[in-house]
Amino acid sequence: MEVDIAIVGGGYTGLWTAYYLAKADPTLRIAVLEKNFVGFGASGRNGGWCSAIFPATLRKVAATSSRSEAIRMQQAMFDTVEEIRHVVDAEKIDCDFQRGGYVSVARNNAQWARSRQEVENWREWGFGEEHMRLLNADEATKRLAASHVHGGTFTPHCAAVQPAKLVHGLANAVRALGVKIFESTEVRELRSRSLSTAHGTVRADVVVRATEGYTAQIRTAHRAIVPMYSLMIATAPLPERIWQEIGLRDRETFSDKRHLRIYGQRTREGRLAFGGRGAPYHFGSRVKPDFDDDKRVHAMLRSILLDLFPMIKGVPFTHAWGGNLGIPRDWYPSVSYDPRSGMAHAGGYIGDGVATTNLAGRTLAAEIVNLDTDIRTLPWVNRTSPQWEPEPLRWVGVNAGTAAFNIADRSEARFGKPSRLASGLWRALGH
Repeated sequence: MEVDIAIVGGGYTGLWTAYYLAKADPTLRIAVLEKNFVGFGASGRNGGWCSAIFPATLRKVAATSSRSEAIRMQQAMFDTVEEIRHVVDAEKIDCDFQRGGYVSVARNNAQWARSRQEVENWREWGFGEEHMRLLNADEATKRLAASHVHGGTFTPHCAAVQPAKLVHGLANAVRALGVKIFESTEVRELRSRSLSTAHGTVRADVVVRATEGYTAQIRTAHRAIVPMYSLMIATAPLPERIWQEIGLRDRETFSDKRHLRIYGQRTREGRLAFGGRGAPYHFGSRVKPDFDDDKRVHAMLRSILLDLFPMIKGVPFTHAWGGNLGIPRDWYPSVSYDPRSGMAHAGGYIGDGVATTNLAGRTLAAEIVNLDTDIRTLPWVNRTSPQWEPEPLRWVGVNAGTAAFNIADRSEARFGKPSRLASGLWRALGH
């Protein structure tokens, strides 16, 4: 088969790239090749936060560019949330999109100190109340009546979505633009201008790698991205009387300020969908369906959710699932295109990919068809993250980091003092 552009991966990155390419040039022959089915990976399994969170901090971005470029990167993320809303409306994608913002509560003194520091940091970068607000205990509780609330933060730059509905709606929009999507098509090798698949060779002027948490399965990119598992649970729909107690009236996405990240939303049908980190990294960057079901981590998530919302005691938990996300060695995502080789890629979203993938897809499309747009000069374009260490160093380092954050969270919950261990680890990661 011969096409102009072959995209490996049928998740958000691949589909957004195909969408904007087809919009920019309807004559392009575009093929998306997916080993399983559209949205099989993180795009169909995530927590549904369409947020303006860029995985690398402003300080990290500025360190390799400039203060103004870091601010421009963040502004592009703010704009991306609205861009996704525009496409959802224009393409009539039914994905339960609601822009209610993101509330993060502080539930001990250490978390409250981090909340204040977080808002101060935003002010130092020139972002005002319209971007990030500090909430006192009463203000935070009105939005999210979790237990032990000391205060928190709120940003309007986030929408809740049903992620599988979004990825399938986007696939339908892409097909309507003439893009060919080949599911159940495993790509065995990526080369300049061609792909080797189980069904034969695909020749293309441009080859886009959009494989995120599955990148380590590609022999030539085995140490580019570490696959880390994040797991989720969901309750049965809650009665309205319980929602009156909890809040989230605008379907705000929510978390607290612990180091080992948790995330949740109120779904359109009235469930609590809730997830978090804590699953181990598997030696050799292995990815297996068995890893999606970790009884220890799922039990931990149920315990955390009951601690957050004691009023849901007795409500059944009806779903439990998981999947892997992609982490680059420097915790900084990237987008790249080399016109000489025809190779392109985007990824390394560290779990914040629902919106970031849209910006990546727009950027890749602009690079490939040479559009005149400022997003092509954003600081994440055409940069390279270092390779991860070989095993067993990779296994030891990644799992030690997860354990350290877990220990820090338990210490802060018990003593209420910021953890030096966590602070040192964040500094080592460049945050």
